[in-house]
Amino acid sequence: MSTVNGFVWGPVMLAFLVGTGVYLSFRLGFLQFRQLPRALRLVFKKPDGEALEGDISPFQALTTALSATIGTGNIAGVATAIFLGGPGAIFWMWVCALFGMATKYAEAVLAVKYREHLPDGTMQGGPMRYIAEGLGLKWLGWIFALFGSIAAFGIGSMVQSNSVALALEDAWGVSPLASGIVLAVLTGIVIIGGIRRIGKVTEKLVPIMGVFYVAGALLILVLNADKVPGAFALIFSHAFAPASAAGGFAGAAVSAAIRFGVARGVFSNEAGLGSAPIAHAAAKTKSPVRQGLIAMTGVFFDTIVVCSMTALVILSTGVWTSGATSSALTQAAFNAGMPGPGGLIVTIGIAVFAYSTMIGWAYYGEECIEYIFGMKARTPYRYIFCLVIALGAVQKVGFVWDFSDTMNGAMAIPNLIGLIGLSGVVVKVTREALSEPEKYL
Repeated sequence: MSTVNGFVWGPVMLAFLVGTGVYLSFRLGFLQFRQLPRALRLVFKKPDGEALEGDISPFQALTTALSATIGTGNIAGVATAIFLGGPGAIFWMWVCALFGMATKYAEAVLAVKYREHLPDGTMQGGPMRYIAEGLGLKWLGWIFALFGSIAAFGIGSMVQSNSVALALEDAWGVSPLASGIVLAVLTGIVIIGGIRRIGKVTEKLVPIMGVFYVAGALLILVLNADKVPGAFALIFSHAFAPASAAGGFAGAAVSAAIRFGVARGVFSNEAGLGSAPIAHAAAKTKSPVRQGLIAMTGVFFDTIVVCSMTALVILSTGVWTSGATSSALTQAAFNAGMPGPGGLIVTIGIAVFAYSTMIGWAYYGEECIEYIFGMKARTPYRYIFCLVIALGAVQKVGFVWDFSDTMNGAMAIPNLIGLIGLSGVVVKVTREALSEPEKYL
């Protein structure tokens, strides 16, 4: 699996991912920077006017997408990027996010434009729809749905339950199997109610968990304010120069910083994977562009805000050279910055983030499975998903991460082809909406 993962996330794949974001940024006139203030306002503004098609509110669509993206990638993933690529990996994670905002915008625009009603009245959209309907490549849409349904078992269940199990075992000696079973049951309770119940849960859970974690990290950074400038210096200096070995850190080349920064950045914010637009397609919205602007704020919140908090705590406390990795490194950093409560913040954060991610990804996988096999596959998939959550808690962490990275890369390929092929549609719809914002936004 490690060998396959190295191939999937080689230079070609990284160039394809970031290159798509760069290409879309130029075609859209760097909309992610020009329209970010408006996008942030739209997040908290209800669309007015007549009854709108869709299953959940625009805010619920964003929180459902964020529930899947703000997960252990923000805690364990950032730590793994630093362990494998050095502090410079964070710089490339930021670069990936800034261009990824344009990618996420385009994904959501196309998802809403090409969405369709299912027999039960709910909406279905996402890469499988816009690849099949927009590009006319039904076979490629089917391949995306296949990869997406498989990826849900990695990034959406196994990685999350594995990280929680490790954290709870280290903190309180809880059996990994017990953690897995409890998480599986709690996830099942929510996902059986479908997207409307998922939306109601995430709109309350995501803001609370995000504020709790960021506030804890900010407090540690305030207590270690004199070390923060040094943390930024490490990030920028090692983005372009190798990080030499120190303490338990083995050293890392610039190529490793780029590779693991981009890989973990994509794992965290999911821009380019094609997962988040599946949630945004269910939104009650006035236009595809309105939801696209809301969608791109997800990358901002996830990577620029939450991931940065984790990275700065790890680097400012100096524990990044300890030799620890994954959630254990983040736990050590928070403990060093705020002995006692710090470790508790990470343990609770991992558990809640992972739980929310499993809820969101259960929906993504379900929609992909429904696209392939029809609605009859919905219920069996939900039970299998919960079973995999329990099994993931007792797997080896290295295998789990490699499996997730491989599946991420596999589902990104057809999605990126769809984004590039339909970029003209995105540009046309965007120009139309921005020319009459009072009508479309």
